[in-house]
Amino acid sequence: MENILIIMGPTGSGKSGLAVEVAERLDGEIVSADAFAVYRGMDIGTDKPSAKVQRGIPHHLLDILDPTEPFSAGDFIGTADKTITGILERKRVPVVVGGTNFYIRSLLFGLFPSPPHDPDLRARLECDWDLDSQSVFQKLVNLDPEAAAQIGPADRQRILRALEVGELSGEPISAHWRRHQKTSRYNALLTAPDRQRPDLYAKIDARVDTMFAGGLVEEVKKILDSGIPSDSHSLKAIGYREAVDMLSGRIDREEAVERTKKSSRKLAKRQLTWLRGEESLHWVPPLENGGAGAVCELWSGFVGMTPPAGTKTQNSLEESSTRRRHRGGLI
Repeated sequence: MENILIIMGPTGSGKSGLAVEVAERLDGEIVSADAFAVYRGMDIGTDKPSAKVQRGIPHHLLDILDPTEPFSAGDFIGTADKTITGILERKRVPVVVGGTNFYIRSLLFGLFPSPPHDPDLRARLECDWDLDSQSVFQKLVNLDPEAAAQIGPADRQRILRALEVGELSGEPISAHWRRHQKTSRYNALLTAPDRQRPDLYAKIDARVDTMFAGGLVEEVKKILDSGIPSDSHSLKAIGYREAVDMLSGRIDREEAVERTKKSSRKLAKRQLTWLRGEESLHWVPPLENGGAGAVCELWSGFVGMTPPAGTKTQNSLEESSTRRRHRGGLI
């Protein structure tokens, strides 16, 4: 079974920067597990790493589709598998960075056998979504918070499917996932940068301010001007839908910014709730506090190799281990 390194974490936690530093030290290549970073032209709102941030490290599954093209979990698995195989053939380390927790789960455990579609039920759910998508997602949050944390509020197809499976089977889709989660398809080391909630929320707010100041609205206008419908799946991502509402005159800029911050913080809270339940997840310090060295040392022990030169992380790892045991009081 192939070894892969996974860097997870809630939105705004600093996964991308940490991944670049780790990949540079381990001679790795980065595989993005983000549902919206696959789309060309969606750079600012997805916080896609620039060429400068990438620092010459190969990044895969970025800018591979136009915003109108569908991209399912099955598509991700197939593309990611081929990419990881190529990285391993080059004798390099695959560093998977997500992003989208559902993609990570699918990569590791595949897709579970689910009940067949019910056309009448799906039509009703789609009608409800068109009337008020946020209420439909809130329904999933109430019925199956674990699934909501993994899917996110913008993924119409998977939100509706989760509700459909729940109603048809009489149990939440997350219960099906847990039954299906037996043997991983990869030998994976799971890590995540550990930030206390106030710090995380402050970084989220600052990032949203930077996104809007850096041209998010103009990016969305360019997408719309290219002929992409405003109700397309890609433009339901957090930040993009608020910019669409702003451009349509439904809200002003100040409200768009505040809504984006609020939605991002709520998403981070749901992601943290799910991550706390991952017993195999190793929490590490953020990049600025020695996170890259901590991940490299964990990887060295994981694959039985000598840590990269200059890695001095024992204190950081001990602190991280303590925080992992007591993480309920940290976030």
